[in-house]
Order: sequence, then structure tokens, then C-alpha cells
Amino acid sequence: MKSNNKINVPESKEAMDKFKMQAANEVGVNLSNGYNGDLTSREAGSVGGQMVKKMVEAYEQGLQ
Repeated sequence: MKSNNKINVPESKEAMDKFKMQAANEVGVNLSNGYNGDLTSREAGSVGGQMVKKMVEAYEQGLQ
């Protein structure tokens, strides 16, 4: 199965990785660089949810 998780702007990968690490830290998930397949679904979901929450907050701030 081919992965479709490519970042369209290669320069943004570092920023996204930093953003992901920051979100993981905020929710108390120990995320490492590289392989994180040992995370539980709950841990992975909480990191993703925190990232979405922060993106929505940033968007709302831009509307004001």
C-alpha cells in the first residue's frame, strides 16, 4: 500500500515536525524523532487533536 502522506512543500517538513513535537509535549505524550509506532491510538489521537485545536485557534485569531 502506497502512503499518501507527502508534504507538498518540502521546506515545511521541519516546521510540521516541530509543531507535532510541541503538541505532543502539551498533551504529555513522549514523542521521538523517527519511529513512533509504539504509541497507543489514544496517544496518537491526542497529539493530532491538539494540532487541529491549535490550527483552529490560529485561524480564528487571523479572522479578528
